[in-house]
Amino acid sequence: MNEQSEYLPVLHHLYEKSLILHDTSLFNKVLYFFLIDSLAHIDYTISLLIYNYQSPKNIMGAEYLRWRIDEEKKGDRPKFSGFIRWLKKKYPEKYEVLPFLWRKVYDPDEPGAYRSFRIVIDPEGSKAQAPTAFYHMIEDLFEPDFLKSLYTENSLDQLFREYEDEIK
Repeated sequence: MNEQSEYLPVLHHLYEKSLILHDTSLFNKVLYFFLIDSLAHIDYTISLLIYNYQSPKNIMGAEYLRWRIDEEKKGDRPKFSGFIRWLKKKYPEKYEVLPFLWRKVYDPDEPGAYRSFRIVIDPEGSKAQAPTAFYHMIEDLFEPDFLKSLYTENSLDQLFREYEDEIK
């Protein structure tokens, strides 16, 4: 482990976060999956910048991320990226307050993606994502209004159900 890494405090920042004040069993199941998935990608990307890629932490992270590829195909989860595109077109004000990472990875007009499970916002760039960008991603995902919107019968859940009704 690189104890001097400027990314180590970012990883600590991620692990200091908690969902204890939320009943995640009441979250929209698809939106919750992608919340946890985003956190896993953040963890994995930062961990690659701190630990050797063959460290047990990174091996376990990669195994989880391989497993989630099949999980993403189950139930209503395949609708998620279409939902993000639909939201951008139909409710741009709601799209604009989505977490940065969701907008960059799931919007086809954006170049960002998960590449080998790492977060790559600028595929043309050769520099690692700045630590401040990861802080921003983490804060977005734990923003109280965003988390409240994930509950069933709340704003993002209702919009997701509206999207499902439209595509039937």
